[in-house]
Amino acid sequence: MRPRELPGLALSLLLLPLLLPPCPARSAARFDPTWESLDARQLPAWFDQAKFGIFIHWGVFSVPSFGSEWFWWYWQKEKIPKYVEFMKDNYPPSFKYEDFGPLFTAKFFNANQWADIFQASGAKYIVLTSKHHEGFTLWGSEYSWNWNAIDEGPKRDIVKELEVTIRNRTDLRFGLYYSLFEWFHPLFLEDESSSFHKRQFPVSKTLPELYELVNTYQPEILWSDGDGGAPDQYWNSTGFLAWLYNESPVRDTVVTNDRWGAGSICKHGGFYTCSDRYNPGHLLPHKWENCMTIDKLSWGYRRNAGISDYLTIEELVKQLVETVSCGGNLLMNIGPTLDGTISVVFEERLRQMGSWLRVNGEAIYETHTWRSQNDTVTSDMWYTSKPKEKLVYAIFLKWPISGQLFLGQPKAILGATQGAYTLSVSTCSHF
Repeated sequence: MRPRELPGLALSLLLLPLLLPPCPARSAARFDPTWESLDARQLPAWFDQAKFGIFIHWGVFSVPSFGSEWFWWYWQKEKIPKYVEFMKDNYPPSFKYEDFGPLFTAKFFNANQWADIFQASGAKYIVLTSKHHEGFTLWGSEYSWNWNAIDEGPKRDIVKELEVTIRNRTDLRFGLYYSLFEWFHPLFLEDESSSFHKRQFPVSKTLPELYELVNTYQPEILWSDGDGGAPDQYWNSTGFLAWLYNESPVRDTVVTNDRWGAGSICKHGGFYTCSDRYNPGHLLPHKWENCMTIDKLSWGYRRNAGISDYLTIEELVKQLVETVSCGGNLLMNIGPTLDGTISVVFEERLRQMGSWLRVNGEAIYETHTWRSQNDTVTSDMWYTSKPKEKLVYAIFLKWPISGQLFLGQPKAILGATQGAYTLSVSTCSHF
């Protein structure tokens, strides 16, 4: 009887002669405010072991929830017709983007419910947008007067509520996204007009908020974004990162990405992101992360999304397997609604991923890349390994039409290789 097509099947092979050396132990060091020194910092081991995290894009852009989280920019700056028409059809002529603030109520936001969903997904860390390019902070920032979640909208410290709950209720690591620049902040625009010779905005806004975030909430992932075209010298990124790695309360466990100024992406920082939805399909020499969205078109919640706009669980599992096989982590994004609920399609995908990982997680968590990332004979076949346990995992996403599975990459040696063909099957019932 031919098995049904499967979202993912993990096949473990015990291959004794095919081993990789263990990673060297991390040594304590102090870091200078230079990229040469900072880039030499070894990434804390937990991040590579985690493999899978959840990105959460939530903010005032969740109120119009139309088109994209870049709604303000597309409406006011680029004046894209569909955004202009949306506002004309639904709001009075005098309505400003700031007027969305009080409507961002988060009245149904329940950190316990979120935490339970995230735990069920099999993710090992989360990253919340503490501030996106619109400038609205999800905590009571001392440097964002009247444009933060304490003074406006929720009247709650969203970051604190989620941070406390994640740490008390789950085994996930807590992380924060932070946009360096803000589209329409007058100080940033003035600095920009000076070709960034002036540094009013980072000195009075960005850097104080970064220190405040780290000292108050102690995120173990600091996911920077939005350089606004300004170089890292403008942001004093190396100075801040040297403090983060040397002096901060999370200096031993924090991981950072590569978005610290124009030209730094895929070149400097902790793990590389290189671009949104980056999935090279081959092994990279540096640890990387594939940040991607369940909604194919937006990071924020969209009321106008159709069912075909969402990736299926089979497509998401494929992203995870390909990414991990090539040495990356998958950061899968959801966008909550303005009132703080996680829509059923996002919740379903997260729980489906958790179901798949409960069966096949051994081939994902705490694994290493193998000498081959995918198979040369069977398509949609990807490999991971655990060198210490002398294990190689073959993960196949489709059962061959012939009903027979051929592995081209493992090279068995008579008398030296023990094949342990333990099938770990995910069927639709596991979702």
